[in-house]
Amino acid sequence: MAYRSTVFITRQIAPQALQRLEAAADVTLWPDASPPPYEELLRQAARVDGMLTMLTDRLDDNFFQNISPSFKVVSQMAVGTDNIDLKAATRRRILVGHTPGVLTETCADFTWSLLLAAARRVAEANQEVRGGVWKPWGPHVLLGQEVFGATLGIVGMGRIGQAVARRAAGFNMSILYSHPRRMPEIENALHAVHVPLEKLLQQSDFVSLHTYLTPETYHLMNLAAFAKMKPDAILINTSRGGVVDSQALFNALQEKRIGGAALDVFEPEPIPADHPILSLKNVLITPHIASAGVQTRLKMAHISVDNLLAGLNGQRLNYCANPDAAALPSLRADLG
Repeated sequence: MAYRSTVFITRQIAPQALQRLEAAADVTLWPDASPPPYEELLRQAARVDGMLTMLTDRLDDNFFQNISPSFKVVSQMAVGTDNIDLKAATRRRILVGHTPGVLTETCADFTWSLLLAAARRVAEANQEVRGGVWKPWGPHVLLGQEVFGATLGIVGMGRIGQAVARRAAGFNMSILYSHPRRMPEIENALHAVHVPLEKLLQQSDFVSLHTYLTPETYHLMNLAAFAKMKPDAILINTSRGGVVDSQALFNALQEKRIGGAALDVFEPEPIPADHPILSLKNVLITPHIASAGVQTRLKMAHISVDNLLAGLNGQRLNYCANPDAAALPSLRADLG
């Protein structure tokens, strides 16, 4: 009888993708909507050949020290892999798959949903109406920020940042961007101007974050950064919560150093129900759903299954976050 690989999936995925995986491997599926506890990840790692994970699952060096001898691959159903110790995975020749590209347009759409909603105070207005408050029309009722013709600052001009910039053309916006390197082709195509982060913060009416979370970008938006922004500027974050210092943002919003914020990510997640930032009217927070389009999540699930099956079969992953792992000699016995 042919050997069937064993895999663990840390959350429910689209049934179509799950059926494909179950046809090729023995699957254990975590049944809850909440992430499995770290101890469960360790228990499963010690017995399976691969995992399909989510960005809420912590796969650190200790995790990779406890994997089974037959463990081959982690397939992450997300673009980012900051929850995974890639160096530890690579040392043990564990391939790490992810899902870049497929969620670009959906995330850009949602970024614009947040930008427009925050600019025109949509959530605040909806809450008032639902609370029985319908103020008479007046010149100063729920005044918001103008979007058409404003200046948009994009921090991180990757796929999603570029998609956000493309949409800005319809609003006749001036586009500034901050990125580790200049991108002349993008500048020409999108009429964007590369500037240092400080200048971007000083001149932008809207600042949209699209950078990876790294040691260099951790708390990139701090008290000093907020002090440089316009007093009516709005911050949008659909990247990672750790890019923004949550306490510094609360202070900036409470003291009205900036106009507002719209966040799909937060540090920590989930946000505590008693966090003081939730008491402020000039902040809009959603629960990390920028990629939550039906078709996008289906594509992400299929790509994750493709990556997982490829790794289990010793094949090249279509989307691999650490391709060097395949080229290294086996050090599993030496590393423990």
